Amino acid sequence: MTDTTPYIVATDGACKGNPGPTGWAWVGEDGHWAAGAIPLGTNNVGELMGLLKAIEDHADIENLVVQADSKYAIDTYTKWMDGHRRRGWKTSTGAPTKNVDILEQLIVARDARRAAGLPDVVLEHVRGHSGHVLNAWADERAVRASEHAAKGTASAWSSLGAQDRIDVSTRPKNGR
Repeated sequence: MTDTTPYIVATDGACKGNPGPTGWAWVGEDGHWAAGAIPLGTNNVGELMGLLKAIEDHADIENLVVQADSKYAIDTYTKWMDGHRRRGWKTSTGAPTKNVDILEQLIVARDARRAAGLPDVVLEHVRGHSGHVLNAWADERAVRASEHAAKGTASAWSSLGAQDRIDVSTRPKNGR
């Protein structure tokens, strides 16, 4: 991969109940992946965590493209989080901003890329559950993580550590 070749990662979040046991995941075009379980969260928390971990885990990738089926996560990152911070973590209507802890981490991750001279992450919206292979894998991993979260334990797994890569040339068996 050259420095100008984009590296594509799909992200997703899942929640059993909303709020309830939550999972997040990212899956890269080369089969690398990560997922995590949060015992109590929301679907939006899962979506934002998937995006955050995709950016953090690819801090050295120059042209990072993140595909997400969550307009909320995309809009939060590209349009809203800086305004929320400027307003003292209030929305444009004056309501308290939700998920401030994750937004602060997203700002740190974005600013670290900028400080390193890397371009901003490109975010692309993909339609969920429509046969998009990387999105299907991210969904599969996020759902599995939310099922693990239902046991009450926060955990995370990654092919960048001890887990095997996955074959992203086909959809997962339960892929939608």
